[in-house]
Amino acid sequence: MVAHCEKCADRGLVILNNVAEPCSCVKQRSINNKIKASQIPPQLKKYSFADFNLDFYSSTRIDPVKKISYRESASTTLQAAKNFVHNYLKNPHIKGLFLTGPVGSGKTFLACCIANALLQKDKTLLFVVVPDLLDQIRSTYDPNRQSPVTESELLDTAREVPLLILDDLGAHNYTDWTRNKIFSIINYRLNYLLPTVITSNINLEDLEEYLGDRTTSRILQMCHPYRLLVDVDIRMQMAKL
Repeated sequence: MVAHCEKCADRGLVILNNVAEPCSCVKQRSINNKIKASQIPPQLKKYSFADFNLDFYSSTRIDPVKKISYRESASTTLQAAKNFVHNYLKNPHIKGLFLTGPVGSGKTFLACCIANALLQKDKTLLFVVVPDLLDQIRSTYDPNRQSPVTESELLDTAREVPLLILDDLGAHNYTDWTRNKIFSIINYRLNYLLPTVITSNINLEDLEEYLGDRTTSRILQMCHPYRLLVDVDIRMQMAKL
């Protein structure tokens, strides 16, 4: 069988100055395993801050809340995301980010830039699409389900992972059951100082209407809010290029 690593022949150790040291491939395997465990969709694993294009954001249209241009708001949000990565590497218990904006404004892209930058630093994180997580939890109630994963296991993973990215906390039809599950995750992470990056198409001022006051209050306490605005869905803009 051909070795994948020429340095150590897959033994995981190299000899330097008569001393055995871990091979660089060990760290890379660890990173690769964490990338796989992060559950980031394959097409999103390549996103980086260098790919975040401010040209998609208007320099003339003004955010009615912040009174700055869409481009200025996007630039500020991009810098906040970079700062989050930098600060998280020094302190894993910092406040998270709440990224709002309409569909196609770059929220998920930027959240994945954060995730990919930290995965390359061998950090453990979980990327979760909120509707998918709720569907997975519901499926545990089915007596004929194939998966042995339980509701508590799904919730515990989201609650306890060092960094959680909750993607698409959108303006869905939230029931009391839905709100309770989201509250359970958010409340635990707040109490244990575990950062969360959240993307949502819900405006900050409307958040309570969908999630209730308990969850909204905690999100405001644990996350810095930022907003991305575009005239046209970035995916549609890219399709015309």
